[in-house]
Amino acid sequence: MKSMVKKIAILSMAGMMQVGFGASLIEASPLHTERSSVQQQDDRKQIENERHEREMKRRPNESEREWHERQKLENQRHKENLR
Repeated sequence: MKSMVKKIAILSMAGMMQVGFGASLIEASPLHTERSSVQQQDDRKQIENERHEREMKRRPNESEREWHERQKLENQRHKENLR
């Protein structure tokens, strides 16, 4: 009876170790990782910079005064979004 209990204890400990190793491997796999906040912030800045470049260009049939006024507003908005 004692030998049976020892065998069960040893096999259950070995099984628990295998589960632990498997869980650590799953956590370390690249498919499981999420994008870090730094990467998300970099993407957001890149999108904002591209939008800003498009908005700063002069539009057809836009007077120079309107264009400069729009540039001022766009520069303010751009600074706010990058904070």
